[in-house]
Amino acid sequence: MVRNVASDMAELDAEDFYLLSGVEQGMRFSEWVRRDKLPEYASLTREEVDYRIDRCLDRELIQRKTIQYEGYQLTFEGYDALALRTFAERETIDGVGSPLGLGKEGDVYEVQSFTPLALKYHREGYTNFREVNREREYTADRDHVSWMYTARKASEREYEAMESLYPDVSVPRPVDQNRHAIVMDKFEGVELARATLDPEQAVGVLDLVLRELQTAYDLGWIHADASEHNVAIAESGVTIFDWPQAVSVDHENAREFLERDVENLHRYFARKYPHEVPDADIGEIAAAIADGSFESIRAFGE
Repeated sequence: MVRNVASDMAELDAEDFYLLSGVEQGMRFSEWVRRDKLPEYASLTREEVDYRIDRCLDRELIQRKTIQYEGYQLTFEGYDALALRTFAERETIDGVGSPLGLGKEGDVYEVQSFTPLALKYHREGYTNFREVNREREYTADRDHVSWMYTARKASEREYEAMESLYPDVSVPRPVDQNRHAIVMDKFEGVELARATLDPEQAVGVLDLVLRELQTAYDLGWIHADASEHNVAIAESGVTIFDWPQAVSVDHENAREFLERDVENLHRYFARKYPHEVPDADIGEIAAAIADGSFESIRAFGE
């Protein structure tokens, strides 16, 4: 698990961030950044680099490896610190609070601002680097990508999708994005996988989620990873979150992704509420969503 670096921010000097930014710049060219390149990348003297390296190593913001040369690399904590500093400079957030959810592909924290917000750090590539690179279209065509690139592209894709969909689709309101991090509205509800519905409500909730996916399709987007784990349900309705794998409806595998979303959701509801949710032809439902004619799963019951 990646440590929350918010408590370290007050202890860091501007020059510490110069060093972190220098390492970040160097990682665009190589996995490990040569020590003798850091004065140039960080715009610091050699003596200042030596001092800042020790400070950042002590706080686990960078890591060191000796190969043919002495090299340095950002840790996720160091990348988090750079994103937090940018959000603070933009006055997007005032502080970081308690964790809202910690997972292998993202950590979410409550943040302080004028309204309740959430800060999501993307962690794609941290523990499942090869698997993510195979699945994500923004890394599939590249021979060499870093975890930093993978996480940043996931953040950019998710933010782009939410900006396009909000408010027509019930997604968290996007507020700001930098590097691998997104600030968004903190939404209400409980994850569908942990919710217990009145069985009589099951079909209505499934219909509601599928109609949200239909609106998203109308706006040009397919979630491509929809399941009971990224739908929240509250008295006010549903929220569909986690959009880093979203693809355009023009994608060559668009229909396949749409059918997979429908199948994941239908299978969950049919398994949990077998007497209420009818069997249905997934392909027909996906086709109806694509042409904008979907209204209820009952119209497709077998």
